[in-house]
Amino acid sequence: MINRIVFDQMNNQIELTQFPRRIVSLVPSQTELLFDLGLGDRIVGITKFCIHPKQWRDSKIVVGGTKNFHFDIIQKLQPDLIICNKEENYAEGIEILKKSYPVWISEIITIDDALSMIRSISLITNEEKSGIKIIVEIQNAFEQLKLLKPVSTLYLMWRDPWMGVANKTFIHSMVEKIGLVNILQNQERYPVLSNKEISDLNPSVVLLSSEPYPFTEKHSQEIQEILPKAKIHLVDGEMFSWYGSRMRLAPDYFNSLELMVGK
Repeated sequence: MINRIVFDQMNNQIELTQFPRRIVSLVPSQTELLFDLGLGDRIVGITKFCIHPKQWRDSKIVVGGTKNFHFDIIQKLQPDLIICNKEENYAEGIEILKKSYPVWISEIITIDDALSMIRSISLITNEEKSGIKIIVEIQNAFEQLKLLKPVSTLYLMWRDPWMGVANKTFIHSMVEKIGLVNILQNQERYPVLSNKEISDLNPSVVLLSSEPYPFTEKHSQEIQEILPKAKIHLVDGEMFSWYGSRMRLAPDYFNSLELMVGK
């Protein structure tokens, strides 16, 4: 039996009386992290968007989406820790959960925030050694990163309306980490853009993410009509937006983008 106070990335205080044995994860990238920390038998609930690891879709209870929790299902699971995220989950639902369960909230804007989250969760779950290993693997992978040509880049994550990715987001940190220049760096979060605004921005490169909106080649053609001179590319959104253990794979993927932007 332990009795300790921990703090999440929102600086909320959480009291734990034991190392968690019944964990609900409400964020896909953090769900994968929990798997890679070796916590398979301690995870009881995940969301319908938690697609990694694939085998958990059949062995874990789905508690709804990231923004529509099924509180009755969560109650039946009786979790002793719920792990969520300020941006990916919704505040009202989190507040309801906090009344009944220990809730640990991440807030990820930078790569350092992501590494801090990994370390914190590994400590909370008594898997510090595995957490350090993952962090070192991420750091080593990023040391092999080849910077891309610093061209003006628009990263789009939604359609109807168009929504771009601006400053104070994890994706922005990743875009700039690989050497690109986010053309929306002077804006914040996820601005809505009209066709004219996209045209006026006039980026050299447009990245169309595979998630949360599943952009396809037809959308690439649509953007090309707005920006005839731009290079349009479909990219793997997980590599830009997943801030857990999948970050180990991101640098190799980013290095493969080298020819796309003409270094």
